[in-house]
Amino acid sequence: QAQLVESGGGTAQAGGSLRLSCAATGGTYNGYAMGWLRQAPGMEREFVGAISWGGGRTRYGDAVKGRFTVSRDNAKYAAYLQMDSLKPEDTAVYYCAASPSLGELPQGTAKYWGQGTQVNVSS
Repeated sequence: QAQLVESGGGTAQAGGSLRLSCAATGGTYNGYAMGWLRQAPGMEREFVGAISWGGGRTRYGDAVKGRFTVSRDNAKYAAYLQMDSLKPEDTAVYYCAASPSLGELPQGTAKYWGQGTQVNVSS
């Protein structure tokens, strides 16, 4: 059964960094774009970033451009989110997602979702 599992969440101070990982298991992900979305309490789910299967194309949400970087390692069936210059407003549950289409992820559409990992940023 296809499953995405996030790790690396936790607490950081404003201005600090965290790196999230997403492990894809139990399914066929060849050709799939992978990405990250987040949801803060009382807020709608927000697109963070995504990367194409080959890694040549990336997309980012306006709130994180220039601070966050999405990458992947297809040999390990893994995706990563490097978060730098963290702000308190980055506090949210971060979800890993996989889709056959890179363009679907900014719309919040994905075939597979992880369970989420909590990120807290203190001021």
